Amino acid sequence: MKTSVITRRDFLRATGVALALPMLEATRLPANAAASPAARRRMVAIMTPLGIHAENLFPAETGLGYTAPLYLQPLEPLRGEFTVFSGLSHPDVDGGHDSERSFLTASPHPSLPAFRNTVSLDQFAAERIGGETRYASLTLNTMSGSISWTRGGVQIPGDGKPSKLFAKLFLDGTKKEVDQQMDKLRQGESIMDTVNAQARRFAGGLGKRDQEKLDEYFTSVRELEQKMTKAEEWALKPKPKVDVKPPVDIQDNADLIGRTRMMYDLMHLALQTDSTRLITLQLQGTGLVVPIEGVTMDHHNLSHHGKDPEKLRQLALVEAAEMAAFADFLAKLKDTKEEGGTLLDETMILFGSNLGNASSHDTRSMPIVLAGGGFKHGQHLAFDPVKPPPLCNLYVQMLQQLGIDVSEFASGKGGIPGFAA
Repeated sequence: MKTSVITRRDFLRATGVALALPMLEATRLPANAAASPAARRRMVAIMTPLGIHAENLFPAETGLGYTAPLYLQPLEPLRGEFTVFSGLSHPDVDGGHDSERSFLTASPHPSLPAFRNTVSLDQFAAERIGGETRYASLTLNTMSGSISWTRGGVQIPGDGKPSKLFAKLFLDGTKKEVDQQMDKLRQGESIMDTVNAQARRFAGGLGKRDQEKLDEYFTSVRELEQKMTKAEEWALKPKPKVDVKPPVDIQDNADLIGRTRMMYDLMHLALQTDSTRLITLQLQGTGLVVPIEGVTMDHHNLSHHGKDPEKLRQLALVEAAEMAAFADFLAKLKDTKEEGGTLLDETMILFGSNLGNASSHDTRSMPIVLAGGGFKHGQHLAFDPVKPPPLCNLYVQMLQQLGIDVSEFASGKGGIPGFAA
């Protein structure tokens, strides 16, 4: 009798259960393993979608002894805690505002109709180290959007309401809500049992290649079961308590700076309580007038300044306020003591934009600042924007600093010259 051969895709369709298969080579710490210093390291990525005016960010000099331009002046007390990179970009990432999609993925040509994204830097890391905290990662925004993408190229919705984020992080649910969460997890376990049983019935008589595919599938199911077990454990544990009042959401959509500062405060608490070690934040860029004295034109219009002096003056007011909020966030991390150092020592913070020149939608020479995380900082590293190393070379170093054994990520296959831990 002829044996029916079924591929993994056919099997998944037949069972009616779809699983997002994790990377089989993922290196996760066992649940009972003692956390190493590298395992405690955190990563934050922040993107502002309307660029950062280069003349106010990039120092004229390279190396350690640069004169701080306008946007770096709020960061002067922390000069030894961050590095400025100029000239870097993602190869083949074009498309103006559509390049937002590729900020953490480096997927080429994001404006093409057939574009399909790949996994973002934070989610790549979450696959490997996300299981050690209540939340594998947090995807945040100040109004809308997200810079986090799954391995299947699906954008992860961002949390933009501080009140809901605070409740998610620090407020325990009622017994009924906890029971409902437990029921959902147990239902998931029941589905895993069913899928396993059906899969094993198909196993007999399969060829070697299909057997290997099925073994790969079983591995993914086991990993998913382990995730669900951890999720069940977290559902029963009380959330950390913090001595702060729940935030009140800012209703004014134009208040970029107020919304940003509120998110930074919550991000600090999330990192301090080890609720997560991976966070992304997309800042807003809208056609609204940011409520800052001296600003009368909307932010998007200012970013397309065309070198108009008045637009540049007002744009500088908005972006300088953004950088001041960022500086205060870093200072708060530095003031938070950790065993053997500070929270800033253990947290690398990437701040930048998908646009090098928002006025012309140019994606070259992206503005990039990296702070904290145990790197040797304090300098301006400048590269030829015509032929720079890929920005993803920096991403590779960031992943390695998290304790993840990788030598490449997307277009990155090495490190940034002159930059080291």
